[in-house]
Amino acid sequence: MVKLYGATIDHEGRCVHYSSSVDIVANKCYSCKKYYACFQCHDEQEDHLFSAWPVSNEKIVLCGSCRTELSAMEYKTHAKCVNCGHLFNPNCALHSQIYFS
Repeated sequence: MVKLYGATIDHEGRCVHYSSSVDIVANKCYSCKKYYACFQCHDEQEDHLFSAWPVSNEKIVLCGSCRTELSAMEYKTHAKCVNCGHLFNPNCALHSQIYFS
């Protein structure tokens, strides 16, 4: 199973910063290659700031519900997990520039 880092509060990867029913997406930092529940969790626990990944076919997004890894393009073109169907938070698009370059 893929390891998820951060101040998580449940088994689906919700954290102390984002905890609604649709806050289940984790993103991989380009620098440390670890999945974090959110950029704030990352920045609080690492000695570097979260670095965005170039948009590609590489698997860099994690569904916290089923632990399926998705590419940025798969994530950006689906409102829910391609494997388990759990809805993603549409407001995460507001942070897109933090996670994807």
